Amino acid sequence: MTTMFDPLHFSAVSMDVLTCARGTAQAIAARQQSRLVSLLGAAMRGSRFYREHLHGTKPDSAALPDLPPVSRQALMDRFDDWVTDPRLKLGELRAFTADAQRIGQAYLGKYLVWESSGTSHQPGIFVQNAQTMAVYDALEALRRNAPRPLQRWFDPLALAERIAYVGAISGHFASAVSMQRLRELHPWLAPSMRSFSILQSTRLLVNELNAFAPTVIATYPTVAAVLADEAARGALHFAPSEVWTGGETLSPAVRRRLELTFGCAVRNSYGASEFMSIAWECEQQRLHVNADWVILEPVDAHGRPMAADEWSYSTLLTNLANHVQPLIRYDLGDQVQLRHEPCECGSALPVIEVLGRRDDAMVMAGRHGQPVTLLPLALTTVLEDDAGVFDFHLCQRDDRTLVLRLALQGAEGKAAVARCRAALKKFADTQELQPIRVLSELGQAMPRGRSGKGKRIVACRAATAR
Repeated sequence: MTTMFDPLHFSAVSMDVLTCARGTAQAIAARQQSRLVSLLGAAMRGSRFYREHLHGTKPDSAALPDLPPVSRQALMDRFDDWVTDPRLKLGELRAFTADAQRIGQAYLGKYLVWESSGTSHQPGIFVQNAQTMAVYDALEALRRNAPRPLQRWFDPLALAERIAYVGAISGHFASAVSMQRLRELHPWLAPSMRSFSILQSTRLLVNELNAFAPTVIATYPTVAAVLADEAARGALHFAPSEVWTGGETLSPAVRRRLELTFGCAVRNSYGASEFMSIAWECEQQRLHVNADWVILEPVDAHGRPMAADEWSYSTLLTNLANHVQPLIRYDLGDQVQLRHEPCECGSALPVIEVLGRRDDAMVMAGRHGQPVTLLPLALTTVLEDDAGVFDFHLCQRDDRTLVLRLALQGAEGKAAVARCRAALKKFADTQELQPIRVLSELGQAMPRGRSGKGKRIVACRAATAR
């Protein structure tokens, strides 16, 4: 098994990342343009899809805003024509990601593969080679932890820490794959890096974390909030030095709660399956886009550029690091706000605010009389992975009743409900809940936000208050 690590490329990118971190806006723009020309050339040469989609485009003179945007649906529909390596076939990759035993393994000996559904309701498969991973490694190592740059230079991947990733680990998701890759890269340090499933009960999760005693917890804000509850009641027997969050909106209130409860630094970041390290947080707690390697374009509902300090309808992403699976003006679907004023930290990298996932945590009745919190990411993972349903709305009626709404109808809808009900009841049992009811409503239009994404997990406020 290859380690998927290119030390020479990592070293070169690392030096450039350090240089660019304090460079001017003009220097960042120059890097963008040079890398965009290279990306367009690779796409036009190697991707049949992009030769058609960008017909007539001249890479050396093309202006990015003049190029047509593209959706995940359009790319996935023509996956085999989209990628620049003809050996990459969607059917074979889906079979690869269906095998949980192969999480973190290199496909064809040279590609890391991860899957994503996000909130777009269209499953995606993303591949990256060692050169792309070297860019992600450098950005994660040298910008995610900006308050301690000297320590991270000597220990770029935080290998002296005991790192606990708490998330969905049963599938080929980006974070789970990346954690397994780090363990493969540094087998002698593998005992200090572990992944913990959010699909188990809170009690079991707390027991496992106590036994591991991590110094760093990497997780989602909703998960971190639950762990803060456990710490407040004395259930956690360790004190992390850092909490890394991402994947959801980190509100100021949750940040303060984590800092006060754990007594440690909270570092937020913004990433996606399409580009793992989109933005990092500086010491001013502001998100800076890694604009030397990724281009974000906030747009309105008609795809027109948005002014600074206004929330976008969606965001177009261009990945300058991945030539194997080109993403050029890709509709990411996220709502962002590009800030106009410069950051006090001195970096010229642009500052953004992000509206991430805002699904609710549900508080249900435990079988021993105690309330049990169900994490929204765990619920979506159960419905997507175990029931095979991606377009849904799950609403809590009370502390023992859930209402599942699907757009499907007829026999197909009934079969989907049966799978969802079985998966949810099995999950409820592992979470040590009292028996739950799962009601269903078929043929329902799924509620959408401004970006077209839906809030899929909605808690009952009365039950949450109790």
